[in-house]
Amino acid sequence: MSDIKIIALGGVRENGKNLYIVEVEEEIYILDCGLIYPENELLGIDVVIPDFSYLEENSDRIVGVFLTHGHADAIGALPYFLQKFSVPVFGTELTIALAKLFVEKDHISKGFDDYHIIDENTEIEFGNSVVSFFKTTHTIPDSVGIAVKTDEGSIVYTGDFKFDQSAIPMYQTNFAKISSIGENNVLALLSDSEGAESTVENASDLKIAGEVLDTFRNTEGRIIAACVASNILRVQQVLNAAEKSKRKVFITGKDLEEIVKTAMKLNKIELPSDELIVPVKDIDNYPDNEIVVLETGNLGEPIQSLQKMALGRHRQVNIKEGDLIYITTTTSTAMETTVAKTEDMIYRAGGTVKQISDNLKASGHGSQKDLQLMINLMKPTYFIPVKGQFRLLSAHAELANEVGIPHKNIFIPGKGDVMEYKDGRMRMAGQVEAGNTMIDGIGIGDIGNIVLRDRKLLSEDGIFVAVVTISRKQGKIISGPDVTTKGFVYVRANEDLIKESNEIVRTVVEENLSRKEFEWSRLKQEIREALSKHLFEKTRRRPVILPIIMESSYRNKKRK
Repeated sequence: MSDIKIIALGGVRENGKNLYIVEVEEEIYILDCGLIYPENELLGIDVVIPDFSYLEENSDRIVGVFLTHGHADAIGALPYFLQKFSVPVFGTELTIALAKLFVEKDHISKGFDDYHIIDENTEIEFGNSVVSFFKTTHTIPDSVGIAVKTDEGSIVYTGDFKFDQSAIPMYQTNFAKISSIGENNVLALLSDSEGAESTVENASDLKIAGEVLDTFRNTEGRIIAACVASNILRVQQVLNAAEKSKRKVFITGKDLEEIVKTAMKLNKIELPSDELIVPVKDIDNYPDNEIVVLETGNLGEPIQSLQKMALGRHRQVNIKEGDLIYITTTTSTAMETTVAKTEDMIYRAGGTVKQISDNLKASGHGSQKDLQLMINLMKPTYFIPVKGQFRLLSAHAELANEVGIPHKNIFIPGKGDVMEYKDGRMRMAGQVEAGNTMIDGIGIGDIGNIVLRDRKLLSEDGIFVAVVTISRKQGKIISGPDVTTKGFVYVRANEDLIKESNEIVRTVVEENLSRKEFEWSRLKQEIREALSKHLFEKTRRRPVILPIIMESSYRNKKRK
């Protein structure tokens, strides 16, 4: 009997950063390698990727990385992964092309070329398993699920999916392939949970395309269509609607341009006419009722760019009176407050706002009925909800139980949890090291909780710096103390507080200089403690206190 382990290094109890490990005997199969964009409390952090420690300890066992689709939550961590590992990467044509865009921007992993293009008919034989694929419907073409076939049955990972009976051929689900896999013993199903709480059915893409076209035809002024760059399906619908409503499309944002060019090169986006897309620099040559601005913003997220447009700070297009800002993506619950503030800014700038979600539920993730249908088609012995926060995983687990999966066969994993199939049953079998690796500029993993805490304090109460120059030999202060602050208090209005702080520093320094045993660390710590206590008593704030103590190297020389 095969010894099988399933481990989530990311993508569970969070939205994004998907990376799942399937171990069959001594072989490790990596399913997706994604990132997550940071939330507000991760001040200054660019992106967050999974912790690769366990994979580094077992690097000689990795047979490859298998990608489900071309979104950042599935491929975004690949450049950082390839800095450490040289293993083959498998994915569909568009997925590999977009993965290369990510990798080529990284100065270390740039030049990696061990890519392998697969399709839904591909089967790859390894020592202990056969890896195959099945076509799924998502907001990007070439989206697939993955099946790792073992002697004990298949381990199936759905990737992101939904079911849409009216999907165009490029986006259609292969129900026959899914059913075939389900008829041949699925040991465990790892399934997308992001829509597990949704009781409202997704609108078909055909209906969404009609909604977009109606909006374009019934708008008299300019349309600024805000879209996620990697939502190629929505980009296609905007292009089609622009052509039918006799408008030109002006694309802003480097990310979108690269993705659109890549997709067009592979015939994954069909341009209705060669004259449809016009350079942004020529926008003033067209009347407002012939203009569609397609905006995605940095990292493919449009909301911040809309704010810049509303404030007149966008480098290419700004909002003016009569503009319709059409948000063509469904915003997450966590973004609702930010979107509401953005809408207010847009109205102040003279524009109006319409969201596609006002009339329709538009999502790339399956609703409850979709999720249960996938379970029924796959007929798994064990069920593992993935891709979502804990409440979504829990809701998905209940949906699985409703269609006949017993609770004892359902596992809701945390990051690093090991689910092992041995001696005929699946069980939790400990944990491996897993967590978040934070990327800040070119630094990988060098930002931890202490640095983030300091950044948080700096953002809230500012910094308080005390500078003193001393002579230990003479046992006295040569210059200072000089106190300065940033983001703490307005100095001119708090002169008494500054004078008191200077005296506190002077007293602490003189006391330390008078001792027989002088310690730099002790001096700095006592300054911090004394100032922290005093400043909190006076202001009820706790700034970051930074003592800078310098020693004078000046020596009196006797004249000859």
